[in-house]
This record gives sequence, structure tokens and C-alpha cells, in this order.
Amino acid sequence: MVTSAKARFALGERFVVISGCSGGGKSALLSELSQRGHAVVEEPGRRIVQDELQRGGSALPWLNPIDFARCALATAITDYSSQAASVLQGGWVFFDRGIVDAAAAIACLTGERALATIEQRYHRRVFLTPPWPELYSTDEARRHDFDAAVGEYARLLDVYPSLGYEVYILPKVGISERADYLLKILG
Repeated sequence: MVTSAKARFALGERFVVISGCSGGGKSALLSELSQRGHAVVEEPGRRIVQDELQRGGSALPWLNPIDFARCALATAITDYSSQAASVLQGGWVFFDRGIVDAAAAIACLTGERALATIEQRYHRRVFLTPPWPELYSTDEARRHDFDAAVGEYARLLDVYPSLGYEVYILPKVGISERADYLLKILG
């Protein structure tokens, strides 16, 4: 009989996180991977911002970053659970950020040990987009400046390896080449 911990680990081996610096090209890379037939999960934060703005909510990173991070964690956990069927059909599932990102934000903002409570595991290889000033821009959902994005990247660069993940920095190349690189690393 497979234990639930082993089942979660097996499930997570097909779940790949693409994280890193805001404005580093994650969304474009996920779009490319989707066009190649892979399942992708959009960033929780962008979906939350869109929903909060539509309904006049306050769980926004520039108004209430702690509530925003807690919503991102809950959304990331739901995203993880909802992708089991994709794995059963075979193939990779690529996540634009994930549970670790949200838990790291909570830990940074509150000092809580949010990272210690994570039960879900992703593939052991995590891909980070490095700071790329030429790509970075703000918009309605991304209002923080480049320095804040670099600070977030530095935290994630520390957090993922501390949890046993192998971090691969995505090269600053075209989207197609980035996708090729990532898929080659995954084998």
C-alpha cells in the first residue's frame, strides 16, 4: 500500500515550478510550454490581483501584503491538488510560482514558520528566471519596482535549496531556447 506521503511525492515529481524574478519572462515561457502541449498553471498572484481589483477587495500586495500572501498560499495549494488528473494523463505540469513562493513570502512578512508546514513536493529541479532589467516592467498587477523584484529573487534563490530543491537559473535567451533548455534538463 502506498502511503499518502509517497503518493504526494510521486505526484509532485511531474509538477515543475518556474519561479524567480518578477518580470523575468515566466509567463511567456509557460505560454510556450503550453503551445508545446504541456499543462500549465498560471501564477496565483496575478489571478488574485485581478479578482481583488474586480471586486474591490483589499488582499493586494500594495495594500495588505500578508493577506495577499495567505491568499496566494491557499490558491497554490488548490492549484497543486487540482492537477492530479493532468499527471495521470502523463506529461509535465508547469507552475508559474507555487506553494514555496507563497510560504516564503509569509515567512518574510511575518516571521512565521510557513515553510516548515509545506507537505506538497514539486519536482526536485526548480527553474528560476533571473533579474532581467530589459524585460522588467510594471503594470496593474505588478506595481513593485525592480529592486523589490530582485530582493524577492534573492529570497527564493536561498529558500528553494534550503528545502532540498536543485535550482537551475534559466538563461537569458529567447523563449523557445529557454523552453528547450528546461525540457532538456528534465530529460
